[in-house]
Amino acid sequence: MGERASPASKLPHKEGTWFAVPLRTGGYAVGVVARASGPIVFGYFFGPECERVPDSRAVMLHRPQGAVWRGMLGALGLINGAWPVIGQSVTWSREDWPLPEFVRVDALAGRAWKVTYSDDLNRVSETECDPCLAQSHPDDGVYGYGAVEIVLTRLLRSS
Repeated sequence: MGERASPASKLPHKEGTWFAVPLRTGGYAVGVVARASGPIVFGYFFGPECERVPDSRAVMLHRPQGAVWRGMLGALGLINGAWPVIGQSVTWSREDWPLPEFVRVDALAGRAWKVTYSDDLNRVSETECDPCLAQSHPDDGVYGYGAVEIVLTRLLRSS
């Protein structure tokens, strides 16, 4: 009997996968999978808006510091083909694409927590912090692919 492929091996993405995100007003943003744990990924996203799906050589020049948005998301857009895969980085290094700390804010209580995840996207720690940190850290939540499209559309249209 042959070995069976794991469900994760059938996914169209892994760390270092570059993809295009359709914007709600037309055009595309670019994203890269920096961490993957099945259907949940952490990604970096880049502008400027492109009229069509960009060439793989151009997108792989992006670096983390140039990201317009970073976040944890469900990969349904990749899985169902709504987000076209552009290519795979040949020399992917986690060290070059760090997983940041996240911040979760309870606006009603005026409190916030800094949350750390492992590279396989499991929560490691949570400590109370200043709510102002939310301005410089990604939100501790998992976005649906439609929500990511809306966030990127707003960010790239306002820049």
